Amino acid sequence: MAMTDWSACEKRLAAGVDTLGLAVSAKAQAQLIAYLKELVAWNATYNLTAVRDPLAMVTRHLLDSLAVLDFVTGKSVADVGSGPGLPGFVLAIARAGLKVTLVETNGKKAAFLRHVRRRLGLANVEIVQARVEDWQPEARFDCVICRAFAAADECARLCGHLIAPGGRFLLMKGRDPAAELADLPLDFRHVDTVALAVPGLEAQRHLAILEPGLI
Repeated sequence: MAMTDWSACEKRLAAGVDTLGLAVSAKAQAQLIAYLKELVAWNATYNLTAVRDPLAMVTRHLLDSLAVLDFVTGKSVADVGSGPGLPGFVLAIARAGLKVTLVETNGKKAAFLRHVRRRLGLANVEIVQARVEDWQPEARFDCVICRAFAAADECARLCGHLIAPGGRFLLMKGRDPAAELADLPLDFRHVDTVALAVPGLEAQRHLAILEPGLI
């Protein structure tokens, strides 16, 4: 098995952060690479992501997640269907003042999330292993985000109860999700859809921004 060139991964991450115009500290970037190392190690056994190449992971996982950073509002965020921690871990590392809850039903993925939180000492992260529609948090969230979780209308129906009044619902999508947004529940309104430019990624990326409240 070829050795990973982690120096190249660090350079790609740093260049991508610069291109995105984000203020992500050197310490946070080092933690993001540390997270990636854990993901690569676990992925060899547990198949947490279909992306195998660490350099590709920098682009398709780290930079893809960082591209939505400036759209996350408030002090608390729930990442629903977090999988291996995307975008939740990336947001938590890049913004240490943000309280991030990762919601994941899959046992092996939840075990990985707990491992990373412990290994990286991420005190601002909470792991919840539950079906989101069955989970009733003590307090609702300023922001709820979903990446490759479900269609927009289903996301709203399953996760709507997590969002605080005046909060924001972010849906990370590939192609423009306009067709999905036509069937939103009445207690959600579509605010905007933003086309995202992820450094080094040719595929389309969009972020749909929803808010709770009757039309």
